[in-house]
Amino acid sequence: MASGSSFSVLGADIKIKGDISASDDLHIDGSVDGDIDCGSLVQGEQSSITGSITADSARLAGTVEGSINAKTLVVLKSAKITGDVFYDTLTIEQGAAVEGRFAQRAHDSGKKGGESEPVLSLAT
Repeated sequence: MASGSSFSVLGADIKIKGDISASDDLHIDGSVDGDIDCGSLVQGEQSSITGSITADSARLAGTVEGSINAKTLVVLKSAKITGDVFYDTLTIEQGAAVEGRFAQRAHDSGKKGGESEPVLSLAT
């Protein structure tokens, strides 16, 4: 690991009620009832998050109930998401369940209301 970076893990037996803020990487296998703001988020298959997620990158495999705002978002086939999803780049594995709206995040490129082409890929 590069110096100055950190990696935090919340194990499967951990249940947190409250918001989480991490400047670097966060791996969640337990359950969180609160908002998450971090650099990079990895969610385990058995994990559940009830609250909004804001991250530079997120790799989601569990249950999420809340909005997601990420530059780079990967939704794995085991994921079950209920909420709106805002992204710059998006990858969704076949079989993932998402109930909500998808919207590309607004860019400061001078274009109005998401006129740029979204980057979307479907993993098989």
